[in-house]
Amino acid sequence: MSLSHILLSSGRSVELSELRMSTTYGGLLEGYPCRRVNDMKVTGLLRQAERAFSFAPVHPVPPSIEYPDQAAGAFGPVEVLPSVACIGVFGSAPVDPELDSVLHRSALVVAWFQTTTDVPSGENADPSLRRVPWDELALDFEL
Repeated sequence: MSLSHILLSSGRSVELSELRMSTTYGGLLEGYPCRRVNDMKVTGLLRQAERAFSFAPVHPVPPSIEYPDQAAGAFGPVEVLPSVACIGVFGSAPVDPELDSVLHRSALVVAWFQTTTDVPSGENADPSLRRVPWDELALDFEL
């Protein structure tokens, strides 16, 4: 059973089987959201995904960044990532058309940021998530 199904822009349907969410800036005790902090947050999310799910490739979805009208501090302009950091394990039919779809699947781990705690689903999922180039990135495996 999957948590949700997402229809990618390519027309491929993928199933979300596991989803981990956390607050993007949880634990930020000093400073403010800026490019340096955001780079560390994105890199940290990718490392976390790679450690937790080493069985499949990890793909980062480039996050959207907001620039609130605030004065720049010592570390440069304020840059804010979406408030929820996500790691999802997705599965689909095999990429290789030669493989038997009964015996094989494809998998990809995706790391992204979103504004809500809603589980992405259907055609309403974030457009950047729906544009994941599955056929180029996913790994086929035998059940």
